[in-house]
Amino acid sequence: MRPVTHNLKIKQVEAPAGFSGEGFFATKLAEAVGIARSNSIWPLPFATSCCGIEFMATAAAHYDLARFGSERMAFTPRQCDVMMVMGTISKKMAPVVRQVYLQMAEPRWVMAVGACASSGGIFDSYSVLQGIDQVVPVDVYVPGCPPRPEAILDGFMRIQDLVKTESLRRRYSDEYKHLLEGYGIQ
Repeated sequence: MRPVTHNLKIKQVEAPAGFSGEGFFATKLAEAVGIARSNSIWPLPFATSCCGIEFMATAAAHYDLARFGSERMAFTPRQCDVMMVMGTISKKMAPVVRQVYLQMAEPRWVMAVGACASSGGIFDSYSVLQGIDQVVPVDVYVPGCPPRPEAILDGFMRIQDLVKTESLRRRYSDEYKHLLEGYGIQ
């Protein structure tokens, strides 16, 4: 029998602060929900260009996005938690991005993948939206043209960190409502 020489440093989710005894563990509900949410995020890929190809590689077997609990790509916004906008977004496409965002249920997060989704990229023209943050609030920006799958995974882990530490009541705060009002979202 061969000894195992790979996966020796498996990172496990640390238990939240709480009280434990023989056969039980007690903690805050918000922390338990944060851990559960962060490890079951369903992404909505909104891919229009070459960054979408890199995302396909990220979801494939070599990089395996499924190990983060995101193996189910949902192409309906009503079932997704994070919208991953990848590629060039034209100004004609901006209302569609916004509509898809509005169809997502709360809580929802947005990740701008690549230079084009983040800032318009090399396309400084009248027809290209210079960053999706002009139409929807963005939580994480992933740099690169196109970004490597490792960068997309890193961005996804940043989303997981946000989800894990977010208060259950943050979405009802005045700050969040003011942010959405800045985008014209009620």
